[in-house]
Amino acid sequence: MTTRLGIVGMFLAATACAAILALPGPALALEAGMPNPPASPTEVRCAIVIVDIVNIDDVNESFEAELAIMANWHDPRLAFDPEKEGTTRKIFQGDYQFAEVFNGWWPQFVIVNEVGRGDTKGVKIEVQPDGLVRYLEMRHAQLETPMSLHDYPFDTQRLKASMISMGNLTDDVVLMVEDRYREATDDYVKREESVNVAGWTLRHLDMNVNENYLADGDGQSRYSQLVTTITLQRRSWQLVWELLFPMLILVSMMWSVFWIDIESLADRLNLSFIGVLTIVAYQFVVIDDMPRMSYLTFTDTLLLVSFWAMCATIPQSLIIHSLVRKGRHATAKRIDKTSRWAFPLAYAVLIAVTVARYFLM
Repeated sequence: MTTRLGIVGMFLAATACAAILALPGPALALEAGMPNPPASPTEVRCAIVIVDIVNIDDVNESFEAELAIMANWHDPRLAFDPEKEGTTRKIFQGDYQFAEVFNGWWPQFVIVNEVGRGDTKGVKIEVQPDGLVRYLEMRHAQLETPMSLHDYPFDTQRLKASMISMGNLTDDVVLMVEDRYREATDDYVKREESVNVAGWTLRHLDMNVNENYLADGDGQSRYSQLVTTITLQRRSWQLVWELLFPMLILVSMMWSVFWIDIESLADRLNLSFIGVLTIVAYQFVVIDDMPRMSYLTFTDTLLLVSFWAMCATIPQSLIIHSLVRKGRHATAKRIDKTSRWAFPLAYAVLIAVTVARYFLM
């Protein structure tokens, strides 16, 4: 009885081994699902086109945009006979067809400086008979990017969108800029005025490829990276009329203190202190619309120059009052008359130096 059971067990074990050997091996299974790039490395020609810029956040140094990610690559494993298939191209679109029906390889595009997961609005893959694969994805994304605000509000910003193929190192996938999209960017900027966001004008789009290093458990991994740079120029005249022009008028009104009676110290000081408090309020308005920076912008410097110009009227009035108390009325009046042109001249010189410092050097 024991011998018979042993023979039956050996027979079942042999049957199981034969069944296991009959299954597709790991290499065949991988080839069937085609999860790997078709070549080492696989050249993926791609581009990030800015469909629309929704918002630019100066305080958080970020922008929100509608993006179109376009790419193409060759995968001979997907080649087919048009006559046999009854079509000259295979199209997979929508979440179900893309994720469930299409069984080829595709790069998982990740925008490195994107905040959150974003919102994919649509995706499409088209396969040509020769194995050429075309990829199109529409995405809504919020991106972080450093901003240089030294010349605010006359600044020009270069916003960046950096994209890699997640999980594919440079040995597996190399991103390249699609030339036809690179050549079309200048015409696109001139033609598509709808891309402009309120307060900004789109000037240029540029795309280039470099390498990005990301830390992992084994050290640093090299990824091929596509960087799209969006050049925008701020429409500054609204800020000039709303902020800078009223400030200049306010400073000019402060110089009326030099026409007030030299014996009316209280009136002169009241006017000076009102001007100082107003310029401080202006500074708070500007700070609320700016990120926390370690440098002074053009507007910051102009506000400081205006602040000093207003504060200077206070010691001038005190000197005039001291001369009046000493009976030196003629000297006090002469200083007032000199201040009427000396203060505006000094203020104009300081503004000219500020402009030269930020825009000419």
